[in-house]
Formats: sequence, C-alpha cells, structure tokens
Amino acid sequence: RENFIHLCNPHLEKMKEDILYHFALGTGTHDFPALFGDVKFVCVGGSPSRMKAFIAYIAEELGLGSPDCDYPNICAGTDRYAMYKVGPVLSVSHGMGIPSISIMLHELIKLLYHAKCSNITIIRIGTSGGIGLEPGSVVITRQSVDATFKPQLEQVVLGKTVIRSTNLDEQLAEELMQCSNEIGQFNTVIGNTMCTLDFYEGQGRLDGAICLYDEEEKLQYLKKAYDSGVRNIEMESSVFAAMCNLSGVKAAVVCVTLLNRLEGDQISSSHDVLVEYQQRPQKLVGYFIKKSLGKV
Repeated sequence: RENFIHLCNPHLEKMKEDILYHFALGTGTHDFPALFGDVKFVCVGGSPSRMKAFIAYIAEELGLGSPDCDYPNICAGTDRYAMYKVGPVLSVSHGMGIPSISIMLHELIKLLYHAKCSNITIIRIGTSGGIGLEPGSVVITRQSVDATFKPQLEQVVLGKTVIRSTNLDEQLAEELMQCSNEIGQFNTVIGNTMCTLDFYEGQGRLDGAICLYDEEEKLQYLKKAYDSGVRNIEMESSVFAAMCNLSGVKAAVVCVTLLNRLEGDQISSSHDVLVEYQQRPQKLVGYFIKKSLGKV
C-alpha cells in the first residue's frame, strides 16, 4: 500500500509555484519527482559535515559509492542547510534547536510531497546528554517530552496555544532496537527523550553564564526526569515528532549520549572518543536501511 505525504495546508494547492527558500529550491525551477521521487529514507541531523559523512557512509554500505566519491550539496545555493542524496537515501542538516529544525521540516515535508514520494521513513540521528546511562549509549526515543515531562509540543499559533502530540512510531523503534541487538556493538535502550529550549538552564546545567539554582536542585530535577522515563536530553525531538505525526510520516529519533548528566555537565571525552560515539547512530540507522532494502 502506498502511503503518501499528507499536507495539512490547503493553501498550497492554490500556489502556482512553491519556493523552498531555505533550501534554494522551487517547484518552478526544479523537477522534484525526477530529483527526489525515489527517496524512501530521510536522515536528518544538526551538522552539515556530519550529514555529508553519513551520506558517504551509507553510499558505501549500499554499494552505491566509494570512499573517494564526492557528494554535491543539493542546497549549495544557501548556507542555511545542507542536503545530500544517494539512491533512495536523503541526508539533510537541520541546525540546532526547535526553530531551526522546524523551518527545515516545513520545507522538507513539502519537498517530499511535491516529489510524490511514498512510504517514507524519517530518522533524526544526533547527540544528546544521557541520564543514568554510560556515555556512548544510544537512545531510541519512545516519546519526546517537554521540560515538565509531558509528551507534547506547546506552540503559539495566531496568538493561541496549540498542543501537539510528540509520540513516535512504536514499531519503528522496536525494529531499530532489533537492529542494534543484531549489530551487538554498543548499549542501546528505548526511552523518553526530553526536548528543551536551550542547552544550559533549560537542561539544568551549572556551567552556563546564568545559573540561579544549586547542584542539589539540579540533581533532584534530573532524577525526577529519570523516574518519569527520560533517558536523554536534546533540543529538536518534540517538533520533529509533532510535524511527522501531522504529515503521516513514520519517524524515529536515534541519539547517542555524550555524557551522564547525573555525573557532570561538561563534555570531557577526547575528540577521538566523541567521533566514535557520534558514529553509533549512523551505524545503527545504516544497518536498518540495509536490512529494509534486503542487503543484510
């Protein structure tokens, strides 16, 4: 059964041309079905360089490229986001925080719609702060929760507060967990992910420019988060889950933890260790894509 992108915007049908400004793409200048019609998997992450590394990795894994291949940035006409493609896989950067990924997702969802893509799976791969987990553990998100541990995104639209669900696809999460078990290289758990509005106070850090609470209050809050099912903290998952839900897209969030926040606030691991940690979500999602395509 073909499952197409659902657009929650009747106004788009009345537009002669749709300009995806932050991608430097448009329906009047680009043939979206020809460029993107075969896409089945979209992987998004914060850093342009990380997403370029991912497309090179998946190309080699799928036998569609070699280590010395260069992959052009489809969004080279802008410096906001970077986009790379190989075979049925699209790799897109989203920047940092809810506003940045929200803008990217609006245009990405429209791109997939205009390209007439079907049966799409979108996965966010990234880094996070862990709670009660050894650094390097991978968390597959069950629900994205806000800073009060509610599984919702609160957004103000036309001056009114709108509440949107932030649940993620349970079956996809279980499939990814099974893939990690088959790889057997690193600890992986399914848990809730807390999505915050900033990196310092919003995540209870003691090392920001402003901090008006003490260490005991911080630890009480993080332990309360752990008891509610939260296993990691990042800054994009809530709007990612909400927008994918509204668009009828199967979605997952797979993030590695760079530290255990119950033991500190600053990321002190060596560069080489952090690079290896950051490759873990890439390996897991790469294996999932290969398995989905019958190449494992």
